[in-house]
Amino acid sequence: MIMIRPVKEEDQALWRSLDPHLSLDQFLRKVRDRQGYVLFSDGVPCAVLRYQLFWDEIPFLTHLKVDDAFRGQHLGLALLSQWEQDMLAFGYDMVMTSTQSNEDAQNFYRRAGYRDAGCLVMDVPGHTQPTELLFTKKLLPGCACERKKDEG
Repeated sequence: MIMIRPVKEEDQALWRSLDPHLSLDQFLRKVRDRQGYVLFSDGVPCAVLRYQLFWDEIPFLTHLKVDDAFRGQHLGLALLSQWEQDMLAFGYDMVMTSTQSNEDAQNFYRRAGYRDAGCLVMDVPGHTQPTELLFTKKLLPGCACERKKDEG
């Protein structure tokens, strides 16, 4: 059974294991602002998602991670779907995300209905990274995130 809830302070150890990029201060802000989720599968916490607001008005998914032991069970898709439904319920009709061009996550987002929306080239010395691919998705009432039919 899958259960998804907003992140709580008590999730800090799990969160740090799946999202080591977020500082403690930023983690506590995600808790305070309810901008993070934890997914449980049969009572075991195994995935996290966090977001922020791009331009202070568009929900932007900044991190989604499923524990390696739970991959392949479509838990990431379940978590993404819950986030999209919540964003729609909060009055947003569009969401965004990004991933580096050398990461397989880009295919996950495309299968979930996200469209390529450009890229960001980070070539500043000391901050160089692969090209960041930007994705957008229009949210429609009653249209939850689903895998494309040809994905099984």
